[in-house]
Amino acid sequence: MKKVVVISSHTPSLFWFRSDMMRSFAERDCKVYAVGNEPKEQWKEKFEALGIEYFEIDVQRNGVNPFDDLKTLKSIKAVLSQIKPDKVFAFQAKTVIYGGIASKQLNIDFYPLIAGMGSVFLKDDVKTKMIRKILVSEYKLGMKKSKAVFFQNNDDLEIFRNCGIIKNQPVTLIPGSGVNLEIFQREKMPESFGFLCISRLIRDKGVYEYLEACRIVKSKMPKVRCLLVGPYDSNPSSLKPEELQPFIDDGIIEYFGEQEDVRPYFAQCNVFVLPSYREGTPKTNLEAMASGRAIITTDAPGCRETVKQGVNGIMVKVKDVDELAEKMLYLAENPDVVIKMADEGRKIAESVFDVNIVNQKICEAMNI
Repeated sequence: MKKVVVISSHTPSLFWFRSDMMRSFAERDCKVYAVGNEPKEQWKEKFEALGIEYFEIDVQRNGVNPFDDLKTLKSIKAVLSQIKPDKVFAFQAKTVIYGGIASKQLNIDFYPLIAGMGSVFLKDDVKTKMIRKILVSEYKLGMKKSKAVFFQNNDDLEIFRNCGIIKNQPVTLIPGSGVNLEIFQREKMPESFGFLCISRLIRDKGVYEYLEACRIVKSKMPKVRCLLVGPYDSNPSSLKPEELQPFIDDGIIEYFGEQEDVRPYFAQCNVFVLPSYREGTPKTNLEAMASGRAIITTDAPGCRETVKQGVNGIMVKVKDVDELAEKMLYLAENPDVVIKMADEGRKIAESVFDVNIVNQKICEAMNI
């Protein structure tokens, strides 16, 4: 029986976004281990319910402190030495880099996934350029001996090729992390027209643009609901509670915090909105499509892969609040268009983004 480790610097993402993939590994007669950053006592039982053993590692998701990164490398190497896996699948920057280095040192087959580039590839100030240069060097070191590399869109792949990170490694493009069509099923449209955004509350996800667009929409159509679901974050660009509170107090936003089950919130909206600056392939867009919801998202890497313009949704320019508000108002005034887009979105989810299709491609590339 092969042993497979799936490693992430963010345990909630590991559990909510990769559970279906890990179950696919287990169905192919693999012993699966999940490795993440949050306490074992908090997550042990949740993973055990899936037949997966969970290990905790010391990793800081943000920051470039070399001493913290050395701790991360030692921590990952210690866990891998204990498990002795045949294969390691890693996603998110820190665990891709240091998971790759540790796997190379321990002679373990390594399979990284690039599921989005992060803010360091979005900005061009002096500090960010320096950090990006360091990160590119680290990626080269961590991914050099990869058996295969997974990407969720061509834009990210081209950046890695242009930076010289990817050279001779085999590459597999996958349509995001997929969506479980049995869990996310078509929902009836609500009686009151509503918009929904589900996201970590950080600037790069377009949360600020969503809030300001909702202000415009509510000024013209006060009865329309504008919902927001998602946690505050440690990212430097994270929205602060005191910044969100005025939108709540003014009745512009209904904020529900972080939710383990987002399906009840899809049921309360007609249109899902994600004005992100850049993604791998946003899983929330896929879940919205599977739930039978029209989408407004940005014409940005990752996001544009989920929408056929005017078919299952609408794409807008990045950071353009006025265009976002204009398209939100258009859909609120044209519910018949929304229903047609919702129908098409469900069809696309079934034909392209079914999690079984995605996991089959991953298993084939990993020879599982």
